Amino acid sequence: MPNAFPFSASPFDCLNKQEQRLVADSVDIAYFKQGEIILDIGSTPTHLFVIIKGFVRQYENDEELAVYGPDDAFDGRGLMAGKVSSQFIAAEEVIAYQLAKATVRELISDNATFGALIFADLSNKLNALAKRRSQYEMNSLSLAQVSQAFLRPVNIVDAKTSIYEAVEIFQKHRTTSVLVREGARKGAGLGIFTTTTLQKALLANLPIQSTPIGPLSIYELITVQANDHLYEALATMIRHSVHRVVVMDGSEVMGILEQVDLLSFIANSSSLVAQKIFQATTLDDLRLPAEQITNLISLLHRNGTKVGMIARLVQELNAKLFERAWTLIASPELFEHSCLFVMGSEGRGEQILKTDQDNGLILSNDYPITQEVINACEQFSLALTSFGYPECPGRIMVNNADWRMSESEFSSTSKNWLLNPTPESLMNLAIFLDAHAVCGDIQLLKIVKEGLFDLINDNQILLARFTSAIESISSEVGWWNRLLTLSGEHSENRINLKKAGIFAIVHGVRSLALENHIWANSTEGRVHELVKKNKIPKDLANDVIESLHVLMGLKLDSGLAELETGKPVSGEVNMSALSSLERDLLKDSLNVVKSFKLFLHQHFRLDFA
Repeated sequence: MPNAFPFSASPFDCLNKQEQRLVADSVDIAYFKQGEIILDIGSTPTHLFVIIKGFVRQYENDEELAVYGPDDAFDGRGLMAGKVSSQFIAAEEVIAYQLAKATVRELISDNATFGALIFADLSNKLNALAKRRSQYEMNSLSLAQVSQAFLRPVNIVDAKTSIYEAVEIFQKHRTTSVLVREGARKGAGLGIFTTTTLQKALLANLPIQSTPIGPLSIYELITVQANDHLYEALATMIRHSVHRVVVMDGSEVMGILEQVDLLSFIANSSSLVAQKIFQATTLDDLRLPAEQITNLISLLHRNGTKVGMIARLVQELNAKLFERAWTLIASPELFEHSCLFVMGSEGRGEQILKTDQDNGLILSNDYPITQEVINACEQFSLALTSFGYPECPGRIMVNNADWRMSESEFSSTSKNWLLNPTPESLMNLAIFLDAHAVCGDIQLLKIVKEGLFDLINDNQILLARFTSAIESISSEVGWWNRLLTLSGEHSENRINLKKAGIFAIVHGVRSLALENHIWANSTEGRVHELVKKNKIPKDLANDVIESLHVLMGLKLDSGLAELETGKPVSGEVNMSALSSLERDLLKDSLNVVKSFKLFLHQHFRLDFA
């Protein structure tokens, strides 16, 4: 066997030295002419092939499913099933390693990860990859649970406890909070008294010896469960602007997780970014944390944090950044009588690197849109631009009167999008359905969305037309063919993953969510709700979520690489830069997209739309 056998390529990179020797002793070389059928449908395979030179096309029902190039392996699934379900044809002269079935079976028997990578479905492949992660990632933000972090002991006191007595507990136990039981009943609700509350009491000149802490305590505890991931605890702290959460084990209090302890455990700067946002007193103060969000993304990604978790944290940090900016710009009255919201991928919590602004403003019906309001919106859009969020080419921004209206006007406009569908109105509707309230009176956004859901009942023709955008927008024609020309011009080797698969997933799930009046904003959250309602097969649902995260991850890799070289983020991926494993995951993900689109075609009868 030549020394060049790709042991560094998936799935062979998970083999130990003994297993590599087994491969070396068993492998042979095969040659196929251009156009030759290597494996045919219904045949009984005897070998696993690993391409050295050339490309192989995979067909099923006269449709091209995939293209395999150097270092790619095929057809593991057919080998294990005992029968080939696709046709594999040499697109050009092919030289390949061939590994006997008996050897492959022995490797699978000894190495479960190899077996999962060689013939499993996408979900199992990703699970196998997770198990291969380095030990340091067990302590990373992506895998660690709240219970693994340092939890401070809980001190529970009666509501009649004086401020002075509470301070004594602070000093004795070196803590900054106590939990307060409301009444003598054991099952009574718990509140919390903190050093922040203490400061307010002192400023109010309350007598600390005699004033009970019960009336001063907050009884709406911010809690997380012990088995929650740390990223969820951090997201909760950011969302509620608090520095600690109460950790629960079911209904029992387990301890207190302080932000400083969480920061120490995960060893990254996410909490520091949030603190800088909270402490900002001018718009200039917000520029630094806005820049640091991108640095944080890169750090988390390098440390192996899952892309969905990064997106969740970024959504919370961006929301706090936007909220703080709007607070500094808008008058208290405007803030109170308006709802600032974001849309699109930002609204779904799936936008990681900075992209075009997509935001809007709903005002109370009794609050006029004066020049003051217009000026505030102009200033907000300019501030976001200075923070690195480019203006939206379609001007879907608060400084555009079409996205700055009263609640009644927004309700009427959004209903018109639904009842008088044009390409532009359906696009506006799709963007708005992802709207997520950032700050202000969030009920205003809820009222507008409720009106949309009330109109959609049983309107299958409209839903079909809305869903059909998966074909008109998500077309990346012939992208498989780009794998055949990796030595050609650089521009020919790039694909837009949003068009190739992300849009079809996001919009297809969005359409199902609209049909079923699902309030969740994220694609993953919507899919989970659809599964609960038995509106989508569970296996397909899991694959759709995994595929979305694979595509988002590849897009993030490419975007970070572009930023590191001083290039603007294009949203495209250079196919020639992908590893064999990444190409394999991309193929599997886009095959899931095909299956999902077929499901949507059948469900909404798109062929008749």
